[in-house]
Amino acid sequence: MRERPVTIAVAGGTGSGKTTVSNAILERVGSHNIAYIPHDAYYKELGHLPTGERARINFDHPDSLDTALMIEHIQALQAWRPVEVPIYDFTKDQRKPETQHVDPQPIILVEGILIFAEKALRELFDVKIFVDTDADLRFIRRLKRDIEERGRTAESVIEQYLGTVRPMHMQFVEPSKRHADVIIPQGGFNLVAIDMVADRIRSMLRRQARKVEDAEEDED
Repeated sequence: MRERPVTIAVAGGTGSGKTTVSNAILERVGSHNIAYIPHDAYYKELGHLPTGERARINFDHPDSLDTALMIEHIQALQAWRPVEVPIYDFTKDQRKPETQHVDPQPIILVEGILIFAEKALRELFDVKIFVDTDADLRFIRRLKRDIEERGRTAESVIEQYLGTVRPMHMQFVEPSKRHADVIIPQGGFNLVAIDMVADRIRSMLRRQARKVEDAEEDED
């Protein structure tokens, strides 16, 4: 019987560098060893709502995400079963009809702003990493991303940041940092911390491989 995959979570505020850290882990450890699951993919389907109502949704509150489905998918991957991850269209605030097929791997990498704020999610994680970056840098990165990638105006980004992003960060994200096993300051620029995390993951992979080899030898 195969050992359960190691589940690693990367959390942090908007624009903190979570995705940069996650991509660095994928590059250093090898994407073929990792099943990658972003929490952003699990925003609830809002296509049935008028555009005006969608604009009033608080996308920075845990209730805006289908965390139950994400938990179901993580548990499936931990049981070595493939999953179909939703693909979210942030320009339209709704899910696309197609999904992303994700096969089980020895490492499951989960990334998201609010993943440590949910107790049921935290209980699935073996290693919890929080990416900590100054608020001014995080805001600048979010402003740039939303304008360039999501077709937003600077005014709408600032309004959302002051109205929901910052308040929800203070209410949910910042307090969730206390659940982290490792805190990485400076986000993706902290190469020393990223290398240490990657080395730890590689050692977990080697240990898993040895256990599989030992089990096969015992069967022989």
